[in-house]
Amino acid sequence: MTELLIFCAGTAFFAWVSRRALLNPRSHGFYRFIAWECMLALVLRNFPMWTVDPFSPRQIVSWLLLASSIGLAVHAVQLLKKIGRPGSERQDAELFAFEKTSQLVTSGLFRYIRHPMYAALLYLAWGAWLKDIAVASTALVSVASVALFITALRDEAECLQHFGSAYAEYMKSSKRFVPFIV
Repeated sequence: MTELLIFCAGTAFFAWVSRRALLNPRSHGFYRFIAWECMLALVLRNFPMWTVDPFSPRQIVSWLLLASSIGLAVHAVQLLKKIGRPGSERQDAELFAFEKTSQLVTSGLFRYIRHPMYAALLYLAWGAWLKDIAVASTALVSVASVALFITALRDEAECLQHFGSAYAEYMKSSKRFVPFIV
């Protein structure tokens, strides 16, 4: 019962912060909402296993992914705010304030990957999945991963529209989620 209440509260929060994006299925925020929902369900489903056998290799890899997730997200937001200089040029109602960048960010983690925040969410999802590998968890992490891939594709289309050829060139020199790989 507690998990259901937490899920409903989390869903209400995600729906509120995504309210504009949910009205526009072409925005990256629409698919990010789907990923958030899957990750919330995944974390709640697997939470009882988070401290079971804490020094097993699977748990250690899980904690490394979860810690990396936090580091990636914090670093990305800092760079977007500092270098991206969010402003009023971008009128996309679906974007969060820190996403309304006026400058293309290509340094720090962004030098290697275009989507460190979505990579952070992927690492969070897979780290939570490793806590208790089961059919339901696998379904949730799979849907979250696909939703994040679509989120990245939609975000790239939005950035191409806003930054034009500079973003197209940036795409040639960076990977989507994992440096030097994908």
